[in-house]
Amino acid sequence: MGRIKSMQGNISCEVCGNNQGQCFEVRLGGEKHVFDSFECAIRALTPHCGYCGCQLTGHGIVLGNTIYCSYQCANDDSVREHEQHVLLRERANL
Repeated sequence: MGRIKSMQGNISCEVCGNNQGQCFEVRLGGEKHVFDSFECAIRALTPHCGYCGCQLTGHGIVLGNTIYCSYQCANDDSVREHEQHVLLRERANL
């Protein structure tokens, strides 16, 4: 299973603290994480939308260094950034 390895012993999930002996280890980016379920692993490791904050469990839309859950969020965030730049320019001209 590549990144996922079954573990034995008295190890606790880093999300929920459960230590029922069914924990597994995930190594990601040089860091080791321990979980007792895929639910906890998803909660801890998935990125969040740069606009609405929802967790992304599938593919997202990447613009620059930001990931979005949908084209709508990507568009809304771009509009918000543009409006902020316009307001800053208007204030600077006052």
